[in-house]
Amino acid sequence: MERVSERIVTDPKILAGKPIIKGTRISVEFIMELLSSGMSVEEIVKEYPHLKREDVLAAIEYATRALRHEEVYPLGVS
Repeated sequence: MERVSERIVTDPKILAGKPIIKGTRISVEFIMELLSSGMSVEEIVKEYPHLKREDVLAAIEYATRALRHEEVYPLGVS
């Protein structure tokens, strides 16, 4: 939990308040898109040298927590 609170922030003035890596304009969403496209954590850090491995791991942890608290309601299941 400490990793997320230290590295992920929201600011309504940056990217409309989306969660970002502190000190950057790189969103958690963007990092998840990079990972889902097949990039590894190491490749992301190499491509974006101002990020640290811990930043990417914090983004993964943040996204995991968000999904853990997501509520799903089935609609018209047959």
